[in-house]
Amino acid sequence: MKFTKMHGCANDYIYVDCTKEYLSDAPRLAVRLSDRHTGIGGDGLILIRASERADFFMEMYNADGSLGKMCGNGIRCVGKYVYDHRLTDKTELAVDTPAGIRYLSLHVKDNLVESVTVNMGHPDTKPESLPLIVKEKADTYTVESDGRTWEFTPVSMGNPHAVIMVDETKDFPVQKVGEPIEKNPMFPEGVNVEFVKRISDREVSMRVWERGSGETWACGTGACATAFACYRNGITGPEVTVHLLGGDLQIRYEEKEDIIYMTGPAVTVFEGTVEL
Repeated sequence: MKFTKMHGCANDYIYVDCTKEYLSDAPRLAVRLSDRHTGIGGDGLILIRASERADFFMEMYNADGSLGKMCGNGIRCVGKYVYDHRLTDKTELAVDTPAGIRYLSLHVKDNLVESVTVNMGHPDTKPESLPLIVKEKADTYTVESDGRTWEFTPVSMGNPHAVIMVDETKDFPVQKVGEPIEKNPMFPEGVNVEFVKRISDREVSMRVWERGSGETWACGTGACATAFACYRNGITGPEVTVHLLGGDLQIRYEEKEDIIYMTGPAVTVFEGTVEL
């Protein structure tokens, strides 16, 4: 099977062109190929398929084989893949996902995609949208982990996020705090947990515990959820640079449209074949 290893801010996935390749048992394959010792190595597997209602369809699996609904860093790389591999000559694309259609603007340099702006859609804080089990609806909620009570803002970007403000991200025990929250019964489908420090009105730093993958170096939907939560809670303005372990993402919330736009890099690491 031919594959391409790509990353967006070091959030790395294995990409397969399923308009040409046939795959069976993708969840099992995602687990095998994502292993960084015995496989290709990555945060998961992304399949690029044909779509009846958009230019392409993105099917994403986490490193544990679970199906993901949306991946912001992953969808930027899908845009780069289909353009760089000449599956399209369009620089404005519609990519369908289990979370709905997302619209991409490709920024091309020397006939290759360098970065991508994605219309990430509407942020949603309704508990049922994550889903989140609570007795009463509120702007923020609390959850217990590692012997402490943490306040979080819930945001769905097509997948669930719990945004937590912290004093420092550099030495924060992401797994120790994040993993129990991901598996807390109040999140029946699990949750991505963002730990965020405010730097200024236009900058934050973020680390993330992703359901199904553990700590990753970046999360595009998590950066969008973080930017929206910070703006809604009066912590930052509507445009922020989110500093992640793997790089920076530019996030802009358009309040009149109620839409979040994300701009960031998309990088090809290498291509190869793997024996199935």
